[in-house]
Amino acid sequence: MSSPQAPEDGQSGDDPPGDLRSVLVTSVLNLEPLDEDLFRGRHYWVPSTQRLFGGQIVGQALVAAAKSVSEDVHVHSLHCYFVRKGDPKVPVLYQVERTRTGVSFSVRFVKAVQHGRPIFICQASFQKAQPSPLQHQFSMPTVPLPEELLSHEALIDRYLRDPDLQETYRVGLNQIAAQEVPIEIRPVKPPTLSQLQSMEPKQMFWVRARGHIGEGDMKMHCCVAAYISDYAFLGTALLPHQWQYRVHFMVSLDHSMWFHAPFRADHWMLYECESAWAGGSRALVHGRLWRQDGVLAVSCAQEGVIRVKPWVSKNKL
Repeated sequence: MSSPQAPEDGQSGDDPPGDLRSVLVTSVLNLEPLDEDLFRGRHYWVPSTQRLFGGQIVGQALVAAAKSVSEDVHVHSLHCYFVRKGDPKVPVLYQVERTRTGVSFSVRFVKAVQHGRPIFICQASFQKAQPSPLQHQFSMPTVPLPEELLSHEALIDRYLRDPDLQETYRVGLNQIAAQEVPIEIRPVKPPTLSQLQSMEPKQMFWVRARGHIGEGDMKMHCCVAAYISDYAFLGTALLPHQWQYRVHFMVSLDHSMWFHAPFRADHWMLYECESAWAGGSRALVHGRLWRQDGVLAVSCAQEGVIRVKPWVSKNKL
């Protein structure tokens, strides 16, 4: 998985505090080789839904695909489908098919299997570096720096200390607070309780992997970003509706990513998420991961199934 050169990511600042390697590298995305192009992955965090976390499956599948290509190519896109519920009680087998190995581009097909049936399929495309004078990008939103914002944990604690918080939300927030997620998150402009009733389907937060990954392994940074990209992503579509409805069922259907520029997943990146459409028990979300120096590093898109039920009570506070 190593890369011959450290990425010139244009970022400054110290590494995350402490010298421990990120658990995303040492455990979560560390696959066990079983045979050529066959790997086994285990689970290190299972959401309260008791389904496998989609970001883990995407990240592990990309690790498997990356092990089958040469060091001088890097992933530029991946397109995934979640086809069955993942069982958190058993490992996942990842089967890699070397669809094409070309001069500039190489394609790999990955199938994730449990109980003899595919639960997830993925196509990943890799490219050798090819500089071009044709370049442009959107501008990064102007937001406070992560050091100026409350952590996700501190923000939840602030909500929980509010005596007007409705009990249903209190239970949900306590469940979130109890989860040990290997990602640091700092929401931008977090809503007050009164603002929860009139939110747009948009959110932004600074994210980075907990622990140290290092500079020299761009493939691993992409795999970690794949893991991070699925966290709270589909939930963007719920923001305008959470006051009227509670989630009955929500799962990802597909997930796509495009990698534009080198980055470090253990450095702060701004995750900008928005949902332009929801209907037919489905919702579509788009996301952008920005480096702190304003370079657009990754673009994401996901569609998911969301089924809801009305809240029994209209009074939420």
